[in-house]
Amino acid sequence: MEFKENQAIYLQIADRFFENILQKKWDSGDKIPSIRDMAVEFEVNPNTTMRTFNYLQDKGIIYNKRGIGYFLAEDGLEKTIALKKEQFIQEELPVFFRTMQLLGLTIEDLKKYAQAWSNEGAV
Repeated sequence: MEFKENQAIYLQIADRFFENILQKKWDSGDKIPSIRDMAVEFEVNPNTTMRTFNYLQDKGIIYNKRGIGYFLAEDGLEKTIALKKEQFIQEELPVFFRTMQLLGLTIEDLKKYAQAWSNEGAV
């Protein structure tokens, strides 16, 4: 994985977890790969991966069964959606709307582009 310099590595790894959850690669209650396995996959120090797991556990998205491993929480998908929506609204939408304003794009323009994108099977 190639990491961006403007965001902590553990958060970029968390984004990969979120992607897997949102794409339903993991279902509620599924065991997720171990800290060590994830460290190998992302080519990072296990401490970095542990920080990701702690972050996800603090958010209630995963939980630990001592001696067995980590699992996706029953409401992990819902919590992931809520967290990512809030992040999108707070961080990405302001930049997006500013760019729209600078380019003279309207909401109606967006509707046309969204419809064309949807018709291409991108959704």
